[in-house]
Amino acid sequence: MSVAALASSWRAHLALEFQCDGRRTVLAKRASDGPLVVQKPLYPEGEALCHAIVVHPPGGIAGGDELSLNVNCEGHALLTTPGATKWYRSVGPWAKQKLVFDVDGTLEWLPRETIVFDGALAQLDCDIFLGSAAHYIGWEIVCLGRTGSGERFSRGKLRIDTTIAREQKLLWLERGEIEGSGALMRSAVGLGGRSVFGIVIAAAPAFEPSLVNQCRKIAATTVLPGLLIARYLGDSTEQAFRQFTDLWGLLRPALTGREAQPPRIWRT
Repeated sequence: MSVAALASSWRAHLALEFQCDGRRTVLAKRASDGPLVVQKPLYPEGEALCHAIVVHPPGGIAGGDELSLNVNCEGHALLTTPGATKWYRSVGPWAKQKLVFDVDGTLEWLPRETIVFDGALAQLDCDIFLGSAAHYIGWEIVCLGRTGSGERFSRGKLRIDTTIAREQKLLWLERGEIEGSGALMRSAVGLGGRSVFGIVIAAAPAFEPSLVNQCRKIAATTVLPGLLIARYLGDSTEQAFRQFTDLWGLLRPALTGREAQPPRIWRT
């Protein structure tokens, strides 16, 4: 990377720690360096569950930018974002995002969609470390190209690396690379010409068969030891979001005993 590109790149880090204070989940610690912040904690569902909105003020991620979010969760926290994350075209440097979640309680990571512009070089890494009784529900929705304006993902690359472990035992490892106009985008065993894909990951000690059957009526669903994986493949981020919200409506009560109450920011 050139000195000029390095100077114009953003480096941003946000660390959050949620702790139990009696029956209340509190955002006990936060540390931010660069343009990645969290708004004030919200309690629309009562004091036991803390909502927080993660905000990246620049609004997009360009080549050379590096963002990292570290979350330690002891109680019950729900994190989301105020809008789509945009990955801009790069002239050479990669843009990177690193998520690290350490969960001993319950964490819900429910961001809005990721839009990868034509020509972007984007790397998305996520590491999830679960305690013995921890619960996790999270998703990722990716749109390749600004399809609303007719743009296709014809150049660039997207790399995704996700790992999940419970008590240091690996449960899930998925690594992939999608090249603009590459064979994986066209192949029937890849994206099959579709522009939007997504994944829901739920982690719990066990899943009832009736819950799994209900999830399979909404999306392609696979159950592994300690994990439920559901996927979307299509051409609409709105449809993916609706499907994932419906899945969340099933998974959340089953895993946490709480009905799904969408964050208010989703309605703005």
